[in-house]
Amino acid sequence: MPDESIISGLCEPSQPSPNGVELRTFVSGHCGAKGFSTGTATFKANALLPYHLHDCSEAITILAGIGTVVVDGRGYRLERLDCMHIPAGVPHLVQNTQADAALLAHWSFASPEPNRTYTGSRESFEDRGSRNPEPGDPEHLNRFAAAAIYELAGGAWFCDLFAKRFGSVGICGGYGRFTKGSSLPCHTHAYDESITILGGSATCLVQGARYELSGFYNAFVPQGKPHRFLNSGESEMEMLWVYAGDEPDRAVVDNQYCSGLLAWPKAVPLA
Repeated sequence: MPDESIISGLCEPSQPSPNGVELRTFVSGHCGAKGFSTGTATFKANALLPYHLHDCSEAITILAGIGTVVVDGRGYRLERLDCMHIPAGVPHLVQNTQADAALLAHWSFASPEPNRTYTGSRESFEDRGSRNPEPGDPEHLNRFAAAAIYELAGGAWFCDLFAKRFGSVGICGGYGRFTKGSSLPCHTHAYDESITILGGSATCLVQGARYELSGFYNAFVPQGKPHRFLNSGESEMEMLWVYAGDEPDRAVVDNQYCSGLLAWPKAVPLA
């Protein structure tokens, strides 16, 4: 089993990038992730990531600024925490439509190897602005202002942004907001997880290891490792989580497995 890994949100860009766009990878096959990859794209004013496609599901979540996502000629205006899912093989582009501010977007692929195939421009364009996709359109847009919010634990509020029920295949993810002092109980997943801290300060406990995270730092937690996140700061803490699975699922275990006071049983190798 791979170890957990921590990476700064200001790490060096890791992929060839068009002018004005910095592509960073947080989680991929290079750290042992299976079935998914995550990272960010930082756009300078008016910068454009031109038409491209992937051979897997992708979810794009806006973290800061205002951007336009054009899916096969259909353009949508996205604001903070709006999330667009784009199926495999559907061409799309992303543009920072602001002339005086940067755009930060989080990307998630249902593949451990992030890749883009650039396809050239499209002749037609329909500006849908703040509207949503129409029935029959392959893309799905979850606008945060209208998304369902639920309390997963006391003071920990969650929102699912993309999942199988929204059309994605092999990945799901969403947003978490933790009030001061709140936390999730120790738990495990049947798949790998990526967590990016969007605001505030978080203490991350992974099978006895302790990490202090803030400022878009990302944690990769492998399948089956007990872990939990606590709001260790004086203000609210926000996170974006992504699983290499179709729908969210958690198995709660004793908190002492996360703190290290109890030893987690070692995995039995497959015959």
